[in-house]
Amino acid sequence: MAQSVIVIGGGIGGLTAGALLAKVGYDVTVLEASREWGGCAGKFKRGPYTFAVGATLGMGFENGGIHDRILRFLDISVKSLLLEKVMYIHMPDQTFIFHRNRNQHVTELQKVFPSYGSNLRAFYQDVYDIASEIRKLMKPLPVLPPTTFKEWFMLFRSLSITSPRLLPYFNQTLSTLLHKHGLADVADFVHLIDAQIIDSMQATNETCSLLLGCLALDIYHEGAFYVEGGLFQVAYSLAQCITEHNGNTKLGRKVVAVEKTEEGWTVRDHRGDMYKAQHVICNVPIGNLQQFLAPTIMSKLPSSFHNKVTTMQWGAFTLYLAIKEEVILPHTPLFQQVLTGKGMSEGEHLFLSLSHPDDRKRAPSGTRTLTVSTHIDLSKWETKDAYDKRKSYMTEKMLENIQCVFPQLHEGIIKIITGAPRAWERFVGRAGVGGFPQSTKHALFQSVSHRTGIPGLWLCGDTIFPGAGTIGVSVSGYHVFRSITNNKYQLP
Repeated sequence: MAQSVIVIGGGIGGLTAGALLAKVGYDVTVLEASREWGGCAGKFKRGPYTFAVGATLGMGFENGGIHDRILRFLDISVKSLLLEKVMYIHMPDQTFIFHRNRNQHVTELQKVFPSYGSNLRAFYQDVYDIASEIRKLMKPLPVLPPTTFKEWFMLFRSLSITSPRLLPYFNQTLSTLLHKHGLADVADFVHLIDAQIIDSMQATNETCSLLLGCLALDIYHEGAFYVEGGLFQVAYSLAQCITEHNGNTKLGRKVVAVEKTEEGWTVRDHRGDMYKAQHVICNVPIGNLQQFLAPTIMSKLPSSFHNKVTTMQWGAFTLYLAIKEEVILPHTPLFQQVLTGKGMSEGEHLFLSLSHPDDRKRAPSGTRTLTVSTHIDLSKWETKDAYDKRKSYMTEKMLENIQCVFPQLHEGIIKIITGAPRAWERFVGRAGVGGFPQSTKHALFQSVSHRTGIPGLWLCGDTIFPGAGTIGVSVSGYHVFRSITNNKYQLP
């Protein structure tokens, strides 16, 4: 008889674990509180327009990337377009192209900062060398922090003869590398670096782990993709895979109680329906676990969990627009950044995602969807008066800055929807986005393991190692799958 598994939360991490387990014969049930799959990589519709809730730029779809490996294991195909020009970046005085080709990217930056040409070349050589070394370690997807003999064995087995090169950087921040190459006082370049890493690392150069910061700066060169329809296509494909392998997927089912029994686990949703299983996988932020785990279970979770529950996370403010094709200049790139000031929150950098002109899954012919997001400091949004003022201010500020990319924007707006923190919380059940900052206090060996120490109870998602982004949550889901199956299966 197949072992049974209940997955709480239908984000990509939980769906990945569920689909992998269903594929190899486990009896899987996924319970998602909202009416959409994908969590922060989900979607919503307004009339004929489909908008990505959060994540828009696809990573890990290149040959050997984590999504490529998982999707091939599951026999799933997702249509994606590899971007040789990853994005256009607009700075106060000039615009440059972020090229996938590493050498071309550095050459382009040397034109932007001509006085620091040799510094830039040396800085990026270090970044790329460090990232290459980390990828050697990542290929077998080891677990951090290792908590079992097998996990320690896998970690040591992943080491190569050149791995010791990373040791001097282990407890350093990315700012160390900027200082080493004389770039720490080049304000515009530092702002640019922070804009590149904050989406994936939830930290700026001053606190970001040097090792993970290098990986974040390099990952665009490994492969950045436009996914037709949106990244939510991955989530829906995973959910479909579960049902095709005799699993159950239920939307609109908020879990309110999880209890340990002699036979395993009992889960109850808000409608009063009960589910029993040998394993429960919680794909929710660890700060949300207390909403359904009993205090007796919470008290048994490891100290690494309790130490991080109150860690402050960034929030997000997003504008979702439907616009007329006629106000978009020919050959406008699909992804762009606008860097407007010196800070990294409250709208000083914007990330713009434009739907492909032929993507009819997002917008009817003659129209496009445009998603514009920025990070915000949630502490500034706590009172109702402050919230209303910040919402109005941020909307006006972002629309003004978008016009440097789309000068005729106001003439082409068909629909505009504002995504402020409370909207995020209603849709995905959380106010903060992106997991914990990948600082030296929270990253690598300071991460939270997918193992809870309680038999049959597992964690995945963006607050679990290796962290935020669809790549990170997919890896955490795979780690749960590998542990439940006792390492019986390996990805291609």
